Amino acid sequence: MFGRVLHSRRSGDCFINVNVGGFKQRVDCDALKRFPQTRLGRLLSCSSHEEVLELCDDFSPSEYYFDRSPRFFLYVLNFYLTGKIHLADGLCVLSFSQEIEYWGITERHLDFCCSNKFHELMKLAEDKSVDQGSGELQPHSLDSSTEELSASRDDVDLFEGSWCATLRRNIWIRLEDPGYSTSAKVMAVASLSVVIVSIVAMCVHSMPDYHQVDLHEKEIENPVLTFFEIICVLYFSAEFILRLAVAPSARKFLCGPLNMIDLLSIMPFYVTSACDAMDNGENTDLENVGKVVQILRLMRVFRILKLARHSAGLRSLGATLRHSSSEVGQLVLFLSVGISMFSALIYFVEKESQESELQTMPIGWWWATISMTTVGYGDTYPITLAGKLIATLCILCGLLMVALPVTNIFNKFSAFYERQRRIDLRRSNN
Repeated sequence: MFGRVLHSRRSGDCFINVNVGGFKQRVDCDALKRFPQTRLGRLLSCSSHEEVLELCDDFSPSEYYFDRSPRFFLYVLNFYLTGKIHLADGLCVLSFSQEIEYWGITERHLDFCCSNKFHELMKLAEDKSVDQGSGELQPHSLDSSTEELSASRDDVDLFEGSWCATLRRNIWIRLEDPGYSTSAKVMAVASLSVVIVSIVAMCVHSMPDYHQVDLHEKEIENPVLTFFEIICVLYFSAEFILRLAVAPSARKFLCGPLNMIDLLSIMPFYVTSACDAMDNGENTDLENVGKVVQILRLMRVFRILKLARHSAGLRSLGATLRHSSSEVGQLVLFLSVGISMFSALIYFVEKESQESELQTMPIGWWWATISMTTVGYGDTYPITLAGKLIATLCILCGLLMVALPVTNIFNKFSAFYERQRRIDLRRSNN
């Protein structure tokens, strides 16, 4: 060993002297050799000055010096004697984790009496850390799904030095944070009410009892529903323009997910109005304008997503889907393999039966899809005994395949929802 910081009375009896924060101790080499991957165990194999200094803070011909907690080192000494490490009384679990990592002791060396408690305390510490650092922790992994979709006052500093900074700041905070003041809550309730009215009007518009036709039997818009539509769109437009005008950063505002939804919810109205104005029935170049208008009108469904601005649950759902791409990919993969396999099996056992509707592979895919997802419309079903046995196996496999990744997705949703709820609660108390 380099430096020969080693003492021996007789052959096979050797030890090293360590000084940890002023606490001096002689450690038997045989005990260190039992754990060669630990920091003190690696000292025995050092062959150069640089290697020794990588493991300790300093050393002399007679001692190794470590600038660490002498109190915790007692637990390290006990580890070399027993092979097990125990939680240190009065020491933060995060500090304990850092200490055992420094000394090269892994979590698997925790004794059974401390292992469960250690993991529970670590999970609790991580949850508190996420809650306290919600505005700055993990800026890339916890991105717009939670922070940017939440009303925040973190951007108020960007108003400094801009035009009408005070007025714009006050309007911006009230529009973005419903818990800021009574007026902010009133504005949020008004916005939510208009969203609900717009959704109800869109649903009523689809009912045949409210359809109207002109003298030429051509379907026209219901004037009452059209009136509500115009009022709602004008409100959405005014709100969007106002928020864009007072936003601290117009570029960041337009790139926000909820703001994109707001824009998509009002654009179809103006586009369809322009198309209706150009469609005079005589221009052959606009013969498909009617179909385009119908497609654009379907985009009004984006207004439903505006509810996410007022719902922590919907924001948490968006965050979950965004950060569960791996689990969703596994779910799709499992279902794809199962559907392909069971559709082929059901086709081969049912194709000879004249009464069965499962006569082609595409129909088998459809049947396997609704069976594995436990929907079971009942429009197609096996007739033969072998087909029923395959159907039973298909349903059971579908339950297992869906349940495995869904558990992880649910856990992520619970974590995001609890975090979002804490953020909203803390802001409402400020």
